[in-house]
Amino acid sequence: MDFAAYVRDIEDFPKQGVIFKDITPLLNNPEALKKACDALLGFTTNMKIDKVVGVDSRGFIFAPMLAERLNAGFVPVRKKGKLPHKTVSEAYELEYGSEILEIHTDAIKKGEKVLIHDDVLATGGTASAVCKLVEKLGGEVVQCNFLIELTFLNGAGKLNGYQIEALLQY
Repeated sequence: MDFAAYVRDIEDFPKQGVIFKDITPLLNNPEALKKACDALLGFTTNMKIDKVVGVDSRGFIFAPMLAERLNAGFVPVRKKGKLPHKTVSEAYELEYGSEILEIHTDAIKKGEKVLIHDDVLATGGTASAVCKLVEKLGGEVVQCNFLIELTFLNGAGKLNGYQIEALLQY
């Protein structure tokens, strides 16, 4: 399936000069949504995965779907102050400033194999922070997978040493 046909460019969003990759047309099409999940799942063939981490907020779309199909738990990583239980946090830089992500301290047990999913790999700051959170809890990141990788931003460079997969590359 040509997944790129279901991604539209929105110019000057969220700020002037940025071309935002909008995945809502893909999410709105049941066949494209299912096939995209199947393709993301295909990246994990022959991997043991205990938990799938979804990154706030668009990572919450596919990560639970992947977790269900992998018979794994789903773990949300959220922006600071959004999780109700005891958390561990990681600060990081992004294109538009800085942010702090958090994960529940009991979400991942030592030695668990973890798949990290987010919608877009851009500069790599978010994904790198999530990898650090998983490792702080003793988890092992087995793969970072994304719907889209913006290769011109070189985000993969911040994830050196981690296996990276993306359905689409721009």
